[in-house]
Amino acid sequence: MPRNKTPMILSTWQRLSKLPLGARLFTRAVCMKAPYFSSISPLFVELAAGHCVAVVKKHRAVTNHLGTVHAIALCNLAELVAGIMLEASVPPDTHRWIPKGMTVSYLKKAPTDVRGVARFATPPVYGSEGQEVPALVTVYDTAGDAVFEAEIRMWVSPKPAKS
Repeated sequence: MPRNKTPMILSTWQRLSKLPLGARLFTRAVCMKAPYFSSISPLFVELAAGHCVAVVKKHRAVTNHLGTVHAIALCNLAELVAGIMLEASVPPDTHRWIPKGMTVSYLKKAPTDVRGVARFATPPVYGSEGQEVPALVTVYDTAGDAVFEAEIRMWVSPKPAKS
């Protein structure tokens, strides 16, 4: 059986985040791998197994007609932090993940920069069966008020045996 190791994304964060501009380099690398997320200009600020935080500055490209952060920009931030949290948490030698669905709640307008925080509802167990793993995301404004919540259902399953 393969030995589990630290996921590459987590070891990369651990190495780069200690450097000046390291968080920006890490964010750029993530956005190069998944280019759509660059549309919100995120910046990762924390990453650990079971935890991810990124911020998005309020700027014209992410605002709506009300001058607040657009609902879909909030969804993009939620999917980004949940996905990177899973990537940093799932044993890379033995398991894989994919999003299955997302339920969101818009709690109030987001008139400022926002911070997305992802965590697990319950810590997953990486066994021999596939399982649905809920990732919970809360997005806060600069006053610390929750403006958005999401539950992103992730399917985590063992990797198929190599032939």
